[in-house]
Amino acid sequence: MADGAQPIHLTNDAVARLSSFLAFDFGLKRTGVATGNRITRSATPQRSIHAAGDARWSLVAERIAEWQPDALVVGVPFHPDGAAHENTHRARRFARQLRGRFGLPVFEVDERYSTTAALESGASDPDAAAAAIILEQFLNGLP
Repeated sequence: MADGAQPIHLTNDAVARLSSFLAFDFGLKRTGVATGNRITRSATPQRSIHAAGDARWSLVAERIAEWQPDALVVGVPFHPDGAAHENTHRARRFARQLRGRFGLPVFEVDERYSTTAALESGASDPDAAAAAIILEQFLNGLP
């Protein structure tokens, strides 16, 4: 698993019991969404959330209610050299807010180049495709 991907409050046994995940590729105007599970270690893009600020939260709540995941995954962007930037802090804040609002475990995953890969694949919804790439990266790192 990527550095920092495991929440401190979960043991390895607790992480092993998690099977379904909902992932987010956070953006100021759009947030990509994908679902996936431990069994297939695959992710499926869902339609992106096109909302900002407080309007986003009701749509996130709808997705969580619809998919009922065991845990959430948030892509956290970094510069190519690994340095944090403004969007790194925004994505981490989003992850903390998810944890606080929904009480689910939240994993952060380094998402460098996920949007680039999604665009290169010709995805019709590159934000959702990026969320799927982030989630598959996370799933492939699970024991």
